[in-house]
Amino acid sequence: MRIDVFSVLPQILEPALSGGLLGRARERSVVDVRVHDLRDFTTDRHRSVDDSPFGGGPGMVLSAEPVFAAVEAVEPPRPLFLLDPGGRRFDQDLAVELAATAGFSLLCGRYEGVDERVRRHLVDGELSIGDFVLAGGEAAAFVIVEAVTRLVPGVMGNDESAGDESFTSGLLEYPHYTRPAEFRGWSVPEILRSGDHGRIARWRHAQALARTRARRPDLLAARGGLTADEEALLESFGLGYPGPDPGNPAQEPSAP
Repeated sequence: MRIDVFSVLPQILEPALSGGLLGRARERSVVDVRVHDLRDFTTDRHRSVDDSPFGGGPGMVLSAEPVFAAVEAVEPPRPLFLLDPGGRRFDQDLAVELAATAGFSLLCGRYEGVDERVRRHLVDGELSIGDFVLAGGEAAAFVIVEAVTRLVPGVMGNDESAGDESFTSGLLEYPHYTRPAEFRGWSVPEILRSGDHGRIARWRHAQALARTRARRPDLLAARGGLTADEEALLESFGLGYPGPDPGNPAQEPSAP
């Protein structure tokens, strides 16, 4: 997979993209992430990438000329997405969708916005990571690259990990525990030490359902609510409605 990122501040992105799983994946050429400095495609001695808006108003606008020049010179993989508050909301489903492609590209916005001709005549779409304002698109670009590349086979140490985590099945992830079994009087649920993998799987699914119901009911609503089998599963573990919130220290998980 190849991902190209266009930015006026590549020095923000490169350190973040060079560490952890992604950094190792880049070193092993599992993924090819390239960061391009828009200032390298300017024509004036000041390497200007912005200008004041026509019609007046505060701030500066990212100019069309260096953006078009950069994209045309690099010929990055398509689609090319502008990172913009008005774009499609980026989520796990889209991360999975993009991870199945050969690559894509991101344009980081800056200043008061981007010349509208970039939006209308150059990019293929727009993406947003949430309803809040950032100084620029670099942080959003890292979020998207991180979320997508970890789903590419060979990036994570265990490829099965990506299929068993929050949002993959429309649910939050179940609680996790590791050694020691006893810590400051808090015990790991007996069921996780039982060796009964079928029972453990059922408990984990029940915990994921209960946690999602308590914390993100919108996710359950999006998948059509609880099925009769899921309601029965919750009841079997003492998590029937309204039930406890797994992870709340005041409520011990049930393990029949």
